[in-house]
Amino acid sequence: MTLVASHRMEWLLQRCYLSAVFRPVLLMICLILVLFVSMYPGLWSVWVHIHSAFTGSYVPGHHSVLLINSPNEQAARDISRAIMERRLAASVNILSRTSTMYYWKGEIQDASEVLMLVKTKTSRIRQVIDYLRSVHPYANPEVLSFPVEDGSPAYMKWMDEAIPDD
Repeated sequence: MTLVASHRMEWLLQRCYLSAVFRPVLLMICLILVLFVSMYPGLWSVWVHIHSAFTGSYVPGHHSVLLINSPNEQAARDISRAIMERRLAASVNILSRTSTMYYWKGEIQDASEVLMLVKTKTSRIRQVIDYLRSVHPYANPEVLSFPVEDGSPAYMKWMDEAIPDD
């Protein structure tokens, strides 16, 4: 009986010793993971710049184009100006008087709208959408994003300079 108890005690002491040795290592790994996750947007931006500098090429998906509708040109101008002032986009094109057909409350609607093409960093999309929800006159504004797969390196560099890092 004492032999079994002695082996159990020895096993328990070994286990406690190992956990005492690995506890600081585990804590350090967790701390590094938390720091990495919290710094991910900044690290991604740094990676994109390093990749572009060494390869001279664009990282697909780093920039996006948003399609946003509005009821009239004045609303589109006001929204576009506010997006630009907040440095959420590099540029906005306003395409006047587009004809739109859509379902709303079970019926087909036919309307004239204004379409905005918002060119931004993909990491800024959520901020643009959050801002739009607070100011857009529609209850459910159209906001669609399309990742930019490729383009002029000089233009992409200009977009990076126009929109500050997160």
